[in-house]
Amino acid sequence: MRRNILTYKAPPNNEGYDLICIHPDPKKVTKQVRVQVKSRYQTDSDKGFPVKEKTIDSFDFLVVAFLNIGYFFGKHKKGQHSSIGRQEPEFYTLPADIIRQYHRKEGGWEKVRTKEFDITPYKNELGFELIANSLEIPMPTK
Repeated sequence: MRRNILTYKAPPNNEGYDLICIHPDPKKVTKQVRVQVKSRYQTDSDKGFPVKEKTIDSFDFLVVAFLNIGYFFGKHKKGQHSSIGRQEPEFYTLPADIIRQYHRKEGGWEKVRTKEFDITPYKNELGFELIANSLEIPMPTK
């Protein structure tokens, strides 16, 4: 990651988290942070994402990537060029406590709806900083 966080892919078929983050100084590697990753490619998605309740205790943070590759819902016709609505991707690093608080079971789905709370404090660099702070990684200097 950009913030000098050593990040490794978790073993295959590992339930609950996708990445393991550690401090870059081997003398200070005293803890790890487990990260689950979710993504949505539609620019016009509802900004919600599925999470199983049983996995919430398996990770420390969840990074949701809104890739924003184009519009796919609403008034846009099927087959219409999907690049309409293309925007820069957005990343949100949400602590497990936030996921637990906003997790909803609706019918057969388990989902977190980000429209229920202000997610801007977790966006891009602000969110990645939460992981760096958790690992006590200082800001890089020259």
